[in-house]
Amino acid sequence: MLVLSTFLGILIKMFHDDHNPPHFHVEYGEYRAVLEIGSGKLLAGRLPKRVQQLVKEWRRRHRNELRRAWVDAQAGRQPRRIRPLE
Repeated sequence: MLVLSTFLGILIKMFHDDHNPPHFHVEYGEYRAVLEIGSGKLLAGRLPKRVQQLVKEWRRRHRNELRRAWVDAQAGRQPRRIRPLE
């Protein structure tokens, strides 16, 4: 699993060769979730409401970088790190 970004105790990760739709994994303490890159839809897991809002805002700002990271990860390349939410 590749760590793409960290902020406010939130880890954003992605797997090489993961299944569609394009998505990313979020860890926050004991919480785990999977969000779709394109829509921000929660695909699995759960997060506290405030953390989910922060992650969705981060995804909105970095959607193109996340799409590029997905393509790189699927091709077995190391994606670039993505700036944290500021």
